[in-house]
Amino acid sequence: MCIGYHRSMTSRASSRTPESSASNKRTKKSAFVNHEAAVAFLDNRINVERINPSKIKSSVWKLDRMHAMLEVLGRPQDQLDIVHIAGSKGKGSVCHMLESTLEACGYTTGLFTSPHLIDVRERVRIGAESITESAFDLALELCKDAAAAVSSKHGEATYFELLTAIAFVVFADQAVDVVILETGIGGELDCTNVVKPMICGLTSIQLEHTQVLGDTLGAIARQKAGIMKPGVLAISVKQEDEVTEVFEKHAQEVGAELQTLGREIEFSSRFQSGSSSGPRGLVCVGAERKGFEHIAVPLLGMHQTENCGLVLAILLELRERGFDICERSIASGLKHMNRHGRLECVCEQPRIYIDGAHTPESVRQTLVAVGAHLDYDSLIIIFGCASDKDISGMFDELDRGADKIVFTQATGNPRAVGFKELHDRFSEHHRVMCSSRPSVKEAINEAAMAATGNDLILLLGSFYIAGEAKVLFEERKAKRSV
Repeated sequence: MCIGYHRSMTSRASSRTPESSASNKRTKKSAFVNHEAAVAFLDNRINVERINPSKIKSSVWKLDRMHAMLEVLGRPQDQLDIVHIAGSKGKGSVCHMLESTLEACGYTTGLFTSPHLIDVRERVRIGAESITESAFDLALELCKDAAAAVSSKHGEATYFELLTAIAFVVFADQAVDVVILETGIGGELDCTNVVKPMICGLTSIQLEHTQVLGDTLGAIARQKAGIMKPGVLAISVKQEDEVTEVFEKHAQEVGAELQTLGREIEFSSRFQSGSSSGPRGLVCVGAERKGFEHIAVPLLGMHQTENCGLVLAILLELRERGFDICERSIASGLKHMNRHGRLECVCEQPRIYIDGAHTPESVRQTLVAVGAHLDYDSLIIIFGCASDKDISGMFDELDRGADKIVFTQATGNPRAVGFKELHDRFSEHHRVMCSSRPSVKEAINEAAMAATGNDLILLLGSFYIAGEAKVLFEERKAKRSV
């Protein structure tokens, strides 16, 4: 039986003291002239997403400054019920599926994810909606002041630290029911790791950010495992043996409980091709009659079944803790979720999809998903990536799946590899027809000219590439509606 909205926010709001409530400080007007000025201030901070990892100072990877800032702000994170998600691949998908299902069950959610596709406010959402410009600016003003108050001892706050603090301030101010918090890089030293969550979720661990996290699965797993806390349940998808050993050891060391899909938690998945809804993955999680059965996965690709299984396992645990979670609402929430750059269709004629895949494994999984779920004659890929990625590995996957490739580069991203360099490096060892263009717009135009009939265009390699494409098509849509 599905029951309506059930959880009053009154008790949480009334329990705050004047000293700890950020909302009491929000009566002043933001010192920023306008929203553009606020974004410009933020963009001027150290941003590790746009810096080559070899050039990042070690002082960035510590939590002292974040803790100090939050003390000045009244520790807003302590007022929140949080689900903390870490992993190498799929954590953004898990966060968005959790948001959509919890909203469908009647809860008000705070969602913090990264990166953004178009607008920085996408990273801080109440429900499915980005926070308003005024809410963003006021929260940034508070966080800017807090950062300044501790800078003499701890140094200047980074771009991501300020965004994380903004999220905590806004979510506490809005008294959301559940916060879904995605780590940025790693886990142990990630600036989101200043919370004691209700539950931790761990997605697939792969080789990524090796210059920062380590060059083995075990080293990376140790960083990701850092979000585990004493007495807090951690739920993981099935991992490589090396990763599992690290997770089990760390859980024991800190006193966390670790459960894994397919081991402590019953889990199964299958691919259904004959459905009236089209080909899709179906998952079952939990014991019979107590769990969720044959839930349709909203995102394309069988690699998303484990991510959806992790979401359902977290929801089962929340239900055990008194949350009103019903299967019908979950199915509805998943069905209507936004794909946010995960094999998202941004144009119907010609058919153009965007995806943020930026590792060899994720590129392979995306291409497999395209082949399984989408009908096409030829696949034209537009590709650009950052310099610290496994470019050769991604090239090998592109060589196996593409009929033509147009190389390009993201605008204004200093980490982006030049479009000519990508073309030359690929051409040296691979035979798939390829060309290059200096901008995403020009690359799309060339691909569209080459596409005929039932061909498919897919942008891959970077969320910056995907975001630029989405901006172009939203601008075109806006012009046509005038």
